[in-house]
Amino acid sequence: MSPIPTRPRGMYFDEFQPGFQIITAGRTITESDIVRFAGLSGDYNQIHVDAEYSKASLAGQRVAHGLLILSVASGLAVQTGMMEGTVIYFREISEWKFVKPVMIGDTIHAVVEVKEIKEMRRIGAGSVTLELDVKNQHNETVNRGFWNVLVALRPS
Repeated sequence: MSPIPTRPRGMYFDEFQPGFQIITAGRTITESDIVRFAGLSGDYNQIHVDAEYSKASLAGQRVAHGLLILSVASGLAVQTGMMEGTVIYFREISEWKFVKPVMIGDTIHAVVEVKEIKEMRRIGAGSVTLELDVKNQHNETVNRGFWNVLVALRPS
């Protein structure tokens, strides 16, 4: 018996239209997240891992790695399902800004908006530019920028 083919959960290229917006779920950043990211990346900068050192910093406490927040935002965007099984490649990050620090205990979410689309029929995909606005629990922007992904065309 052959398995029944299923449609990927994600959106095909033709379903992305400029102005389409989705808001991700939230995720609270923990001390464990910061410690694990330091171990994974090798970035043991004191502002991230040394509570005593960080007390005298501008933030007054440990700050999450900017790249950790970018990575968590990526996971939150994928968890919406809109890219699951239809994104072929993550092509580019541009104009990414680390606007405000994220502290242990902050909860972030992302507002993802389609900014531009370009069909690339020759390769069976389309280019989708997404603007991400990563916000904390106070609805303040903490990171923002653009991602470009290659998305599959709908099978004929």
